[in-house]
Amino acid sequence: MSQVKNGDAVKVHYTGRLTDGTVFDSSEGREPLGFQAGAGQMIKGFDAAVIGMAIGDKKTVNIPAAEAYGERNPDAILEFPKSSLPEEIKPELGMKLFAQSPNGQPMQVTVVEITDENIKVDANHELAGKELVFDIEMVSINE
Repeated sequence: MSQVKNGDAVKVHYTGRLTDGTVFDSSEGREPLGFQAGAGQMIKGFDAAVIGMAIGDKKTVNIPAAEAYGERNPDAILEFPKSSLPEEIKPELGMKLFAQSPNGQPMQVTVVEITDENIKVDANHELAGKELVFDIEMVSINE
């Protein structure tokens, strides 16, 4: 029976949870997730977990933050004047906004503080700094 190796196109069913059991993503009720193993399309720990799996294999893996979305970066808390927002945007705590990153890529940020003059946003991925747990089931492998 063939086992997944780097470069294989695979499809998996998965459930992603935090260590407290909170589910943050799942393929349940959807098509399986397809990606190229070892190509960096997935977080590092998930990519590594599927190598060596065969069709029908199931496993549960704990992925430390460093191999998931990285540690939280305090430099990713950004503050800027409210006047720099488009007029139609009324910021609220927890609101998700899209901003342009220094390299010109769009990035999602979360509003974490609002004062009379300024707004603070957190550009860290919402799962940064968290250990993740994934249940993975290998559905198909195309070498």
